[in-house]
Parts: sequence; C-alpha cells; structure tokens
Amino acid sequence: MALTLRLSDDEEDRLSELAEAEGRSKQEILRLALADRWSKLHKQQQLGDVLERVLPRYEGLLNRLGTG
Repeated sequence: MALTLRLSDDEEDRLSELAEAEGRSKQEILRLALADRWSKLHKQQQLGDVLERVLPRYEGLLNRLGTG
C-alpha cells in the first residue's frame, strides 16, 4: 500500500536525523514507530481487560483499604 505523508520541515529534519543516526531508512523509522505505538495500545487494552476481570474480585478489599 502506498501512502503519502506530509511532514513539516522540522518533522522532516527529525526523521532524517533519526534515520541517519540509526543507519535506517526513513521508511523503516516510520514502520518501527508505528509498530511501537500499536504495541503500546495493545498492551494497554490487555491490561484493561485483565483489570476488568480481576478488580471486581477484590472490590471489597479495595473499599476497606480506601482505594476503591
């Protein structure tokens, strides 16, 4: 899939600097950034799912501790 990305001059400079510093292409830098953001979102969703299942089990205890 082709994608056109419009960056400000500052963003283009930062991207170029990152690519040069890491010895990667600009495209690879952007792909890695996307993968990192997706991974963080997925982990947050997983944590939310776990908390949804676990917190009700400990609701009474949390209320007694004053944190619920």
